[in-house]
Amino acid sequence: MYAPLPTELDTAALMRLSAQHRCRIYLPRLTDLRRRRMQFVEAGGPMHRNHLGIMEPVQLRRLSARNLDLVFVPLVGFDAKGERLGMGAGYYDRAFAFLRRRSHWIHPRLIGLAYSFQQVPHIEGASHDVRLNAVITEKGLIKCNSGY
Repeated sequence: MYAPLPTELDTAALMRLSAQHRCRIYLPRLTDLRRRRMQFVEAGGPMHRNHLGIMEPVQLRRLSARNLDLVFVPLVGFDAKGERLGMGAGYYDRAFAFLRRRSHWIHPRLIGLAYSFQQVPHIEGASHDVRLNAVITEKGLIKCNSGY
């Protein structure tokens, strides 16, 4: 999951539903601002606001991105191929770079959360971009032609 900024789709209901189904929930926490790195830390304890204003878990119980099953990702825009525009810092692309070499990895699945108006006809992806597997909007699930 992610703790949303005011301009991003709220994840509170999805987090409650996941907890009811006994899912273990992890939230991103920025760990290296210069190199733009993040970790995934188990939710459920105290939170603090980072330098970008995003709420993050305080505790240190983390899980490698390679061991996550499903990741809900915030976005600014997306296309049918699964190309995603984020806020521009590349934290998610760095955390999931191993997915571009998909020879052994089938997880995690990256699911964008967006409003339907955020879909655009085409986004020119860069070589370092990691594509989404699907996007959920108020109109339903959009499976992306991500190639993986």
